[in-house]
Amino acid sequence: MARKPAFAVWITGLPASGKSTLAAALKLELAAREVDVAVLESDALRAVFTPHPRYDQAERDAFYGQVAWIGALLVEHGVPVIFDATANRRVYRDRARERIPQFLEVYVATPLAACMARDPKGIYRASREGTGGAVPGVEASYEAPERPDVVVRGDQEAAESAARRVVTLLDQRGFLSRSGD
Repeated sequence: MARKPAFAVWITGLPASGKSTLAAALKLELAAREVDVAVLESDALRAVFTPHPRYDQAERDAFYGQVAWIGALLVEHGVPVIFDATANRRVYRDRARERIPQFLEVYVATPLAACMARDPKGIYRASREGTGGAVPGVEASYEAPERPDVVVRGDQEAAESAARRVVTLLDQRGFLSRSGD
């Protein structure tokens, strides 16, 4: 029995840039096309892999290696994947790209000031108060993609519109199977 081809979309951007909102909209847009995806959300995975996170470089290296491995394994078994993860260094996202032939990188480009104003999880506040980890874009570097497949202005574009653009590109690249195939 042949497996259906699967793909991965890595949604990256600063914390509070709109990654999770876009991931949810993308999941709905794909569901409307009868594509069931697994969303690998970094906070949920971190609770399992590193229940007492330090957010230092060594831990991030290990964590994102695990995330890329799980995503690649799912894709190999025919499960499309959405990575909802900052992955502050390019090498983290590149690990997944190297293992997954049908891969898109989506950059949610939201200015740091807008992310800090949103701060739904309070990480920027905790950083200012000295009670949080090294926040990408503040204490830790954030390496934006050099050539993302899609750029979303998280402070200007509706997630639903951005999700439709991602699905259009998935379709154009032949990552979505057509009915009757």
